[in-house]
Amino acid sequence: MSIIKVLGIDLGKSSFHVIGRDHSDNLIFRKKFSRNELITYLAQLPECLIAFEACGGAHGLGRRCEALGHLVKLIPPQYVRPYVKGNKNDFIDAEAICEAAGRPNMRFVSVKSVQAQIILAIHKSRQGYVKEGNACMSRIGSLLLEFGMSLPTGHSLMKRLFFWLSQ
Repeated sequence: MSIIKVLGIDLGKSSFHVIGRDHSDNLIFRKKFSRNELITYLAQLPECLIAFEACGGAHGLGRRCEALGHLVKLIPPQYVRPYVKGNKNDFIDAEAICEAAGRPNMRFVSVKSVQAQIILAIHKSRQGYVKEGNACMSRIGSLLLEFGMSLPTGHSLMKRLFFWLSQ
């Protein structure tokens, strides 16, 4: 078996489709793995370039691959799409990822640290709560409008309304 130069992985929740290419850019490996099988396989594989799309779960898997000594490159999905040949399926996606990773001017995303992901999760959670709060205030305003009470919009006015309703 030839030495694998680039491994393209199409990520999924529980299954991963993998394509391997050698230094001559020949397809030498094509297999479907479960999550545990993939980690076991990567642990036994000599160091190589592993590429996958920057999507949900990519950063966690990227950190695990880097810990095993591999070079990881995450590619934004919009940069992989032009390399998909034929009808879309998981192996064709993995092959497109392999192809995109070998392009000299390709833009990559760096693997986020755990701390960076925690900060991002906090910001996303807060943004969700703010959005829910705004939606709730809009619902209350529309319900009051049904009863003929038209209120000016704004968070501070809604806070005063809650205080007024509680008395």
